[in-house]
Amino acid sequence: MSISPYDRDLYRAFTELACEPGAIGDGFARWLGALPVQLTEGLDRKRHADLKAWHGALEKLPTLPIEREVQLDADRVGARFPTGLSTGQQRQSENLLRAMMPWRKGPYQLDELHIDTEWRSDWKWQRLAPHLSDLTHRRVLDVGGGNGYHGWRMVGAGAAFTLVIDPSPRFYCQFHAVRHFIGADHPQGRNLHFLPVGIEDVPAKMTAFDTVFSMGVLYHRPSPMDHLFQLRDALRPGGELVLETLVVEGDVTTVLMPGERYAAMPNVYFLPSSQALAHWCERAGFKDVRIVDEAMTTLDEQRSTDWMTYHSLSDFLDPDDPRLTREGHPAPRRAVLIATRA
Repeated sequence: MSISPYDRDLYRAFTELACEPGAIGDGFARWLGALPVQLTEGLDRKRHADLKAWHGALEKLPTLPIEREVQLDADRVGARFPTGLSTGQQRQSENLLRAMMPWRKGPYQLDELHIDTEWRSDWKWQRLAPHLSDLTHRRVLDVGGGNGYHGWRMVGAGAAFTLVIDPSPRFYCQFHAVRHFIGADHPQGRNLHFLPVGIEDVPAKMTAFDTVFSMGVLYHRPSPMDHLFQLRDALRPGGELVLETLVVEGDVTTVLMPGERYAAMPNVYFLPSSQALAHWCERAGFKDVRIVDEAMTTLDEQRSTDWMTYHSLSDFLDPDDPRLTREGHPAPRRAVLIATRA
């Protein structure tokens, strides 16, 4: 089997973890055996017509200076080069990175190039980071992690192994583009990995991760309880769940099931109140459940930019009443919940 240069470190990390004793090693050994099929299917150009162009842009990124200053604990994740990039390298990089648009999660600072993404994902990190258990030396799974922005922040916070899973091949290419600037051989660059799969492709009952993040995923699941069970089963006993999702105001019995669309999104199923969400987590086998943040999504946090030129939040709200979506539902409100696997 030929392993892509982009995935060699992923195989290496899985192989090392498969040698761990007990449930950890068993879980990663089972997953290691599934990697070839998962990568082949997730990056199948017959299923993803634009993947050839994105992958081509990735391969054409210029060779960069070895010496670099990596920034993973700053709002703008990325790297700077003390010797600088030539005008040609800067122009080539920007053109190729723009070929992977839209860029939704960020922001990134790749030398002089600022990728101003649709989401100010750094604001979300600022809200939840003070409430996290120390990530130092932890094994972390980021479910639906987009192009890896929060994964980089997790590594910057000390995580020893972080795996971002997201079925989007565009995000896979964006992740590896950023990794090209950070440096695949950089000590921290080797601690973050991307696999183009969903949570349903994680081996059952892995019980192998110290921390599992699921942010912006639950409301896309037709069965939210099944998603919570999957997250629980990926965690070791005593491991920490970080769950962020859309919520509505109300009591423990309040749940909104929108119609065909919510804020123009066609695949939104259940929006509980934060109290109902906490109750769901307790029923799913979590303890010490607490809501650590709840806030409306503002037009400064999610918006169109030069790197995401499509419609964004302002286009999805009622033009006469921004407290409502254009379908008449409560405008987006998000909560962050942290819990422990019992």
